[in-house]
Amino acid sequence: MSDPIHVDIYSRPGCHLCDEAKDVIERVRRRYPFVLSVVNVEADPALESAYGMEIPVITINGNKAFKYRVEEAEFEKKVKRLWNK
Repeated sequence: MSDPIHVDIYSRPGCHLCDEAKDVIERVRRRYPFVLSVVNVEADPALESAYGMEIPVITINGNKAFKYRVEEAEFEKKVKRLWNK
């Protein structure tokens, strides 16, 4: 792995789908470490406008990878591909 992988979760407090996504992402993170940021869309009107109805939105290195639900095997496949570059 050359550059660190960055994963962002756009979410809000009290979002059960966001909590489920975080659990999946953390499980994969134990196998393939990466930089993780959790962004509260309520803290920024532009983010609220962009992502408010789609949360959680997960980006990998700035590219939108998932919204609403994260499938663990698919997420791991995407991260592993970057890990092996």
